[in-house]
Amino acid sequence: MEILQNVHSYLAYVVLIVLILAVFNAVTGLVGNRMFTLQKDFRISLFALILSHIQLILGVLLFFFSTSGLKALQAVGMSGLNAPARLLAVEHPFINIIAIVLITIGWSRHKKFMEGKKKFKSIALFYGLGLLLILSRIPWAQWLN
Repeated sequence: MEILQNVHSYLAYVVLIVLILAVFNAVTGLVGNRMFTLQKDFRISLFALILSHIQLILGVLLFFFSTSGLKALQAVGMSGLNAPARLLAVEHPFINIIAIVLITIGWSRHKKFMEGKKKFKSIALFYGLGLLLILSRIPWAQWLN
């Protein structure tokens, strides 16, 4: 379980970097009125989508098998959790699932458009919202130690 926890923690850095890169790329493409290219724009967005889904799968596994996830909720219930435990057991998983759903919506929407500006706008908006949600629920106290 400790290996899975470490992979989830270290992969989070990679996911954040790639998501930030995807959002930055989409915003600069939108502002610069660039053409959406398969070589660069498509790949960056797809890579961010894939990595975020891998991170979600690892997180779901941790939720069901670690002592800070479902087992914590079963042991003491919602009212028995202090703020850091509630963050790990409830807020972090729930908000990050919503974030991955938003990222997935942004990916799906961008495929429907032919115009580069609309593609960039879809990715910038939904990936950006997903990134903000993820950043809001990172257990910073544990991460920075």
